[in-house]
Amino acid sequence: MLEADEVGRLIKACRQTFDVAPDAEITLETNPETATPDRLAAFRDAGVNRISFGVQSFDDEELARLGRIHSSDRAKEAIRAAQAIGFSSVSFDLMLWLPAQSRATWRQTVEQAIQLAPDHLSLYLLELYPNAPLKEDMARAGWSLAPDDDAAEMYLDALALLDGNGLEQYEISNVARSGHRCRHNVKYWQAGEWFGFGCGAHGTVGGERWRNVSSTQDYVARMAAGQSPAVEREALTPQAQFEEALFMGLRMNEGVDRTWCQTKFGTDPWERYGRELGPFVEAGHVWHRDNRLGLTREGMLVANSILSVFV
Repeated sequence: MLEADEVGRLIKACRQTFDVAPDAEITLETNPETATPDRLAAFRDAGVNRISFGVQSFDDEELARLGRIHSSDRAKEAIRAAQAIGFSSVSFDLMLWLPAQSRATWRQTVEQAIQLAPDHLSLYLLELYPNAPLKEDMARAGWSLAPDDDAAEMYLDALALLDGNGLEQYEISNVARSGHRCRHNVKYWQAGEWFGFGCGAHGTVGGERWRNVSSTQDYVARMAAGQSPAVEREALTPQAQFEEALFMGLRMNEGVDRTWCQTKFGTDPWERYGRELGPFVEAGHVWHRDNRLGLTREGMLVANSILSVFV
C-alpha cells in the first residue's frame, strides 16, 4: 500500500522519536503480485530488513478458489527476488484446510516451500466467518473442507517435513531457521509491550491497552487537531495480565516459566491451574517439567480447549 519513500519516512520518524536498536527488525508485509524486484530493492534501501509475503499456497487451483490474483510461479519469483536483494529474513505465510485441499496437495505446497529455503514460515488454518464471500463460493461450487482429522494430519505432516529441513517450530503456527524467529510476534507471546500507530492499531504499554480509531479520515482529523487517536482504552488488571501471559506464552514451544510467573504476577500457574490441567497432562497434551509448563505438538491441535482454562 505504501511506496518506498513513504516507508522510509516512517522508519526515520521512529528512529528520531525513539531509542531504536541499531539492529531492529523492520518487517514489511506484502503480496507477491506487487513485489517487483525494483520495489523490493527500494524498500530494502529505505530500511526494511525483513519481508513477509502472503503466499497461502503453491497450488494455482487453490489460489484461484481463495480469490488470490498471484500464481504460484509469481510467488516464487517474488521470494527469490527478495532473497537476491539481501533482506536479513524472508518469510511467507501458507494456509491449510483450504476448500477442496487434500493432504497430498498440501504436502506438495510444503515441499515447494522448503525448496525455496525461507528463513521463516507461518502456517495458518483457514478460518471461515459466517458472511465470508468464500463461504458462499464454496456452497455454489460444492467445495468442501477436509475432515478435522485430515486437517490435524496436514498440520503434523507439515511440521515433520519442516523439522527435517532446518525450520524449527517455535510457536503453534510458526517455524524458523536459527536466529530468524519473528521478534515482533515474540513480544506478544512473551507478555511484552508495544506501541501501535495508524488506523485501527493496538498498543499495550504500562498495563494499559488501547485501540486507535479505524477510519482514515477520523484518524487524520484527530492527529491534525492534536488529539489522541485512541477510541478504546483498557487498564489491564494484574489477573488479566497473568491470564494473558499464560494464554499467549503457552503458544510457544518453550512454554512458560513458573518462577517468572511467580515473580512477575505473584502466582504459580501450576499451583493455580494444576487441577484443571491434570487431565491434559495425562492425555499427553500438556508437559510439565524443569519448572516450565507447555503444550505438546498434539496439544497444539486442541490448544483452544486447553487455553480456555485460563479465561
